[in-house]
Amino acid sequence: MKRYNTADLRKLQIINLCDGSCLGYATDFEFEADHDAGRLLALVIGGSSGFFGIGKQDDLIIPWRMIECIGEDTILVRMNPNEYTSCVCPRKPPRKRIR
Repeated sequence: MKRYNTADLRKLQIINLCDGSCLGYATDFEFEADHDAGRLLALVIGGSSGFFGIGKQDDLIIPWRMIECIGEDTILVRMNPNEYTSCVCPRKPPRKRIR
């Protein structure tokens, strides 16, 4: 089992396997800490702050159970798009790239 630190996890792009969308990068983490051990509960992708606070989006919280695998350059998660578009402030759909 490979060990990761939070600095390493912040550098990995998070991809949703259900629709292939790039959700972003982890900006924060939720931990459960005991006196003898701790464990990671969730990854947090910070919502955009908007212009002077107008149009702010909520953070997207990805529970550990939804993480399928952590690779060298990506974290693969399996989330139904309805699970993260039902936030108070829905996330914008990813922009189409012109090639």
